[in-house]
Amino acid sequence: MLGEKKGELSGTTANKILPAENGSPIIETTGAGAGTLLGVEGMFQATYQARVNADGSIYGECPNSGVFMTAEGIATFRANGAGAFTEDGGAKFRGTAYFSAAFPSLAGLNGMCLVYEWDVDGEGNATWNLWEWK
Repeated sequence: MLGEKKGELSGTTANKILPAENGSPIIETTGAGAGTLLGVEGMFQATYQARVNADGSIYGECPNSGVFMTAEGIATFRANGAGAFTEDGGAKFRGTAYFSAAFPSLAGLNGMCLVYEWDVDGEGNATWNLWEWK
């Protein structure tokens, strides 16, 4: 069951093409921006890799290579999702994310499964919205 919205962030992305694996292109994306998680303001940075499947769909993973930095501390996150390219040259992903925080304001994210929408337009502008999955 989809629960309460827990985060809303926006930022920019940049891509790097990596060597293909078994004929599937691999795209490495770095993203950075700002927003709120659990009402706490902060900045995020992340790197993920996406594999383009033969049918044009995309599967991406951020294997514990994301951070959300606040005045109180730094939380780490991992995420994965499936998606597709958009008509304007961007991409959209839907998936799950998991955070780890050792400080009180974001400790509520520990052990929580979040579902997300990650949308990037053709100019590399991104939005990331997260909801609790109960």
